[in-house]
Amino acid sequence: MSLDPECRLCLLWHDRIQVVPPSGDRLSKVALVGEAPGANEDEIGRPFVGRAGRTLDQLMQEVGLDREKVMITNTVKCRPPENRRPSPKEALACRPYLLEELAGKRLVLALGISAAEGLLGRKVVMKDSANQLFDVELNGLELKVMVTYHPSACIYTPGAKDVLREALRTATTYL
Repeated sequence: MSLDPECRLCLLWHDRIQVVPPSGDRLSKVALVGEAPGANEDEIGRPFVGRAGRTLDQLMQEVGLDREKVMITNTVKCRPPENRRPSPKEALACRPYLLEELAGKRLVLALGISAAEGLLGRKVVMKDSANQLFDVELNGLELKVMVTYHPSACIYTPGAKDVLREALRTATTYL
C-alpha cells in the first residue's frame, strides 16, 4: 500500500496541509520512527525539520550518522490538531503505511513513548526501557526495535540527550 498523498483513512486529513512521507533512504536497514508531523513538518512535507529535528540532526552529526543514509518517518503521516498525540484509531489507519516502510529494516529506533508503544503494542516507561532492544513481530514482520527518547525530550529531560546519542551510535552499527 503506497503512501497516498490524498489519504483520507482517518479524520486527520481535515486539518493537515499535506501527508508527510518518510525522508532519507527508504531502502536503509535502519529506520527512525517518531510520533507524528508537527507544524513545521506539515508545512515543509518532511519529518523532523523543526526544533526536534535540529536536535536530531546535531546528535546524528556527532555520532557520524548521515541523515540521508537512514529512513526517518512517523507512526502517523498527518499532523494531529494542536500537536496532540495521535489517537489509537489514527495510528491504526496509518499502520499499513508504516508496515510497508519498515519492511526489510534491521533496526528501528522508536523515538519517544508514542512511537514505542505503537511498535511494541504495550505501555512503556521510558526510564526503564530506554536503549533496550526488543524483538517485535508486526503482522508477520520481524523487527529489532530500540526504544529511546524523542529529540524534543532532550530539551526538558536531563540525560535524554546522552541516551538518544547512544541509541544513534548503536544505529550506525546496523548500517
